[in-house]
Amino acid sequence: MHKLLVVMTGLLLALTGRAQTPDRYSIIPKPAKLEAREGQFVVSNTTTVVVPFSNAAVKSIAETFTNQLNTTSGLQVSLRNVNKMALPGNIISFIPVPGLGEEAYRLDIKSNSITVESTSPKGFFYAVQSLMQLLPPTIFRAGPAASRATSATWAVPACRIEDQPRYSYRGLHLDVSRHFMPVSFIKKYIDLIALHKMNIFHWHLTDDQGWRIEIKKYPKLTQVGSKRRHTLIGHYYESDPQQFDGKEYGGYYTQDEIRDVVRYAQSRYVTIIPEIEMPGHALAALTAYPEYGCSGGPYEVTGKWGVFNDIFCPYDKTFEFLQNILTEVMALFPSQYIHIGGDEAPKDSWKKSGFAQDLIKRLKLKDEHELQSYFITRIDKWVTSKGRKIIGWDEILEGGLSPNATVMSWRGTQGGIAAAKQGHDAIMTPGAFLYLDKYQSDPEQEPTAIGGLLTTEQTYSYEPTPQDLPADVQKHIIGAQGNVWTEYIKTPEHVEYMVFPRAAALAEVVWSPREARNWPDFRQRVQLHLPRLAALNVNYSRSLFDVLAETEAAAGTLRVTLKSPVPDTEIRYSVDGSAPSQQSARYESPLSLSATTTVKAVTVKNGELVGEVQQWIFPVSRATGRLVQMASALTYPKNAQAALLTNGRYGSAIGYLADVRGVAGVRSADLSATIDLGAATPVQKVTVGVLKATAGSVLLPRQLEVLVSEDGQTFRSVKTLPLNPAERGRKEVIRHALTFEPVSARYVRIVAQNAGQIPAGMINEGKDATVAVDEITVE
Repeated sequence: MHKLLVVMTGLLLALTGRAQTPDRYSIIPKPAKLEAREGQFVVSNTTTVVVPFSNAAVKSIAETFTNQLNTTSGLQVSLRNVNKMALPGNIISFIPVPGLGEEAYRLDIKSNSITVESTSPKGFFYAVQSLMQLLPPTIFRAGPAASRATSATWAVPACRIEDQPRYSYRGLHLDVSRHFMPVSFIKKYIDLIALHKMNIFHWHLTDDQGWRIEIKKYPKLTQVGSKRRHTLIGHYYESDPQQFDGKEYGGYYTQDEIRDVVRYAQSRYVTIIPEIEMPGHALAALTAYPEYGCSGGPYEVTGKWGVFNDIFCPYDKTFEFLQNILTEVMALFPSQYIHIGGDEAPKDSWKKSGFAQDLIKRLKLKDEHELQSYFITRIDKWVTSKGRKIIGWDEILEGGLSPNATVMSWRGTQGGIAAAKQGHDAIMTPGAFLYLDKYQSDPEQEPTAIGGLLTTEQTYSYEPTPQDLPADVQKHIIGAQGNVWTEYIKTPEHVEYMVFPRAAALAEVVWSPREARNWPDFRQRVQLHLPRLAALNVNYSRSLFDVLAETEAAAGTLRVTLKSPVPDTEIRYSVDGSAPSQQSARYESPLSLSATTTVKAVTVKNGELVGEVQQWIFPVSRATGRLVQMASALTYPKNAQAALLTNGRYGSAIGYLADVRGVAGVRSADLSATIDLGAATPVQKVTVGVLKATAGSVLLPRQLEVLVSEDGQTFRSVKTLPLNPAERGRKEVIRHALTFEPVSARYVRIVAQNAGQIPAGMINEGKDATVAVDEITVE
């Protein structure tokens, strides 16, 4: 259990009786309208929940709420059928009323009564989610309450709420193809979706790395297609050659399990949208049934990530195969939508296929992109004939949009906007804001993720509907969805860590009125929401509390400013290598460093640690903050600056190649960096970090050389270090210390000799090599 639970639960309970404070109403997502009132409704053994038993759905919702309340509180709240007999006070009444939207509800909370009103069971369900969030966090605990029954004041702050969602589609996605998740976790995931008033679970069931749904007509899809012989270790380009774990991996859901999950989701008013990928991401299916690929195979369920050239061939028999699969899928999932993928489908196999090329000519299509449009349109017409609709990723726009398709816009927002302008519904899922598989804090201190950075604040800042679009276009943007791809997410606990609290931020984006959203307000409420997640045993991320370190390098010193992203917290830190605690030095002002120092810091609230300990090694030397002149223009990575080499921060190779940070490189030439120390000074050691990322054409230099000068004109070599540019292995920054007899120098030049062309046998052989270096220290 998180230590944070103790702090936040106590804080929430202390605030429960305080009138007119925002903390009293820490509901997520924020209601459309909330009128604060003095006082509170106290739940006790005399409390009665009144509901019309004739309305079975509403009775079930009220009964579930009452049972949860009694289980967690130890109270004996009774459930009664509504009748004309007068009842004493302290009543919670569920009252169906006409005229509200399907998902709308009203809560009227007074000191002696709570009235819950809605037109439909969905509205009552969402009302209960809000009501439970107004109760102490322990309401969410499972199991007997005997030992904790009287530990909390079971009270609800008085208020009136009128609420309804902004968007009809409020989704959360989960890929189970890369890494399989058990049914027990899928149900927990659905619970969390429902708690946040989201209504769609997008279940990504098939891909190149595994087929996860039983299809009776085609048993080999799971017998063969659900298994891969091994799985890639680390990131795609982390090692050259790539390394695999040597362990068979598999798993799938039986149709009985899927029916059970669908029923479970329905009881929580969550619609499951299954995704069956086509025409690309098909290796698992083709491995089982190679006759539906253009080459005929053999194929293999892949154990690595990415996009693969082998896709379904547009034979008539392929469409029959896919239609038979979708027939069983639609029998399992009653959702209006069926997701058919449509993304990342390379056309190489179609270009090589005589059948595909003849089909292009026969149908008078321009190219393979229009053939994909034909493929999607043919599936769309068939799905439509069965009374359903398709969703596809925004690639289905290529070659012409299928008439009845809904577009899921992931490559930015332009695909969704284009679809909406054409009168098609669009769901926004842009990677920059809603891909929850990205790092959410400093990658050096986070579990492995796919790459990139997406904080909770960035997710919260997303606006799905561009306000400059005409109203008749805006109406076609029906919502947004967070996507969770599991290449690097192996366990349910890791899924939870990646998803929360970012999914809570998304929930507010898609539910609450745009004008009501406010980051400082949400940040305050989400702190009080975290104990609820802890009570549900959710392994949420505490990155919201991570200390941030900003640096300013100048003339051999480094100024380090520590910041807490959350107000009302303090920072405790250490510089001696020890883990900071509540008793460690309190951060009051920027640190001034004159030597390489390890700084560790953590946020503290009410005397308890609330964040994770953050750690930085700041390399400070005579070179820190000094001017660097490059002999050749920097070309790697994009927008690299020479100042990165003496800024007092180490670079990082974590993530995909595009995520390399803090290094500077040159392609097709030697890297020569000259540092001006400002005055002549004794020098005897230079440390240089060099990047090895052979899959990205970044090779070790042939040699490192240190040269010194008094005047900046005449340089002499004082040390060389031969290296092997053909060295392969893990992508990393390797730091080399070059020591020599003390010399007096004002200028120090480091030359990293480019390997030239990439040697034979390596990835990208024959291409021009890049050489890149990291922080340079001079002592």
